[in-house]
Amino acid sequence: MSDWHSWAAIAVFIGTYALIISERIHRVAAARGGAGLMLLIGATDDISAFYSEDSGIDWNVIFLLLGMMMIVGVLKKTGMFEYLAIWSVKKARARPFRVMVMLIVITSIASALLDNVTTVLLVAPVTLLVCERLNLPAAPFLIAEVLASNIGGASTLVGDPPNIIIASRAGLTFNDFLVHLAPLCVVLVAVLVGLCRWMFRKSFVYDEDRAAEIMALEEKEAIKNPRLLVQGLAVLALVVAGFVLHPVLHYEPSIVALLGAGLLVAISTVETNEVLAEVEWPTLAFFAGLFIMIGGLIDTGVVKEVSHALASAIGGQELGGSMLMLGASTVLSGVVDNIPYVATMAPITSDLVQSMGGDSDHVMWWALALGADLGGNATAIGASANVVVLGIAERNRRPITFWQFTKYGLIVTAVTTAIAALYIWLRYFTLAQTT
Repeated sequence: MSDWHSWAAIAVFIGTYALIISERIHRVAAARGGAGLMLLIGATDDISAFYSEDSGIDWNVIFLLLGMMMIVGVLKKTGMFEYLAIWSVKKARARPFRVMVMLIVITSIASALLDNVTTVLLVAPVTLLVCERLNLPAAPFLIAEVLASNIGGASTLVGDPPNIIIASRAGLTFNDFLVHLAPLCVVLVAVLVGLCRWMFRKSFVYDEDRAAEIMALEEKEAIKNPRLLVQGLAVLALVVAGFVLHPVLHYEPSIVALLGAGLLVAISTVETNEVLAEVEWPTLAFFAGLFIMIGGLIDTGVVKEVSHALASAIGGQELGGSMLMLGASTVLSGVVDNIPYVATMAPITSDLVQSMGGDSDHVMWWALALGADLGGNATAIGASANVVVLGIAERNRRPITFWQFTKYGLIVTAVTTAIAALYIWLRYFTLAQTT
């Protein structure tokens, strides 16, 4: 691809990103417009955009979202989310900060077991109902839980898509991620709780009357359709089992989600058009546009040039290299979706590790994983879960702006990345030399 195409692709991406940040036009319109321009200037084409595994639309992400949105749409009709909202508020004694802590812990644990997008699809409706019941602003609670989902997702192989790519390329197992990343993520979740107490301190207003009303409610009465609830939970359990058994069954999460959605619609009495009406179509359209734009950067060689420059800067210095890998991955994953970034960096990291004579502790891979996962918290479009939550908030007339999310995301990303750097330095270099 020519230099002209590379610079044109960069200009289109930066211009589109500026429009998304400025919010002068809707982010979906900006992303779709940017995708159209990438196709118009020849930075990518229809074959790459729609069929390429490396630089096209990631249909696994799109159809995973579609399937889970359909399942959540059916569960909404059962009253399950109202039940969970009342139950969680009563357990927290209707104290706003306690409610937030509960949501952060639940979200981070669920994101380690499921993927973080599925988790926020399930938790966000509960959060909106909780905030409505307690007369609280929804934005701080939604932002806190999406930050928790990205941190929790970093702890396991299945929690975040980049981890799956890294595990495949580096030959890492589920237990490897648990041993090396889960302890750090537990600490980072605790740090997130402390940061949220400070960042959102003005939002924790206790309404005694609202609290008394909720404490008097009987959560079981919120269940509108017990039969549909049993059907929905049974299908959801099968879907979760399909996610967890991916190494054995070899079915992609998108296939599992679509099969689950199809089964639930088939066995329930809910009309198909009602289920499809619950799908966040603008969010799916935004992802499609974003994937095509990033594909333009990949096809013109821009992403590879950045990755090679990073590899050259690292050289053979393992400590400096791991810190640079962590920092650069954090920054780039806040701007470019972390899935194509990791897909591009994985072979380069593999070559880099080999040139260093091997890496018994896989420190370069852990630096890449942490940078990509934690960097996703930096901006409103840094990770898939962020975009999904912003779409849900907008649909429920509780919109969260790009900067409203990003000003908190940047703080959390800076603090968690600094702790991750300290962790890497201590565990793999300082303490490793003393043992």
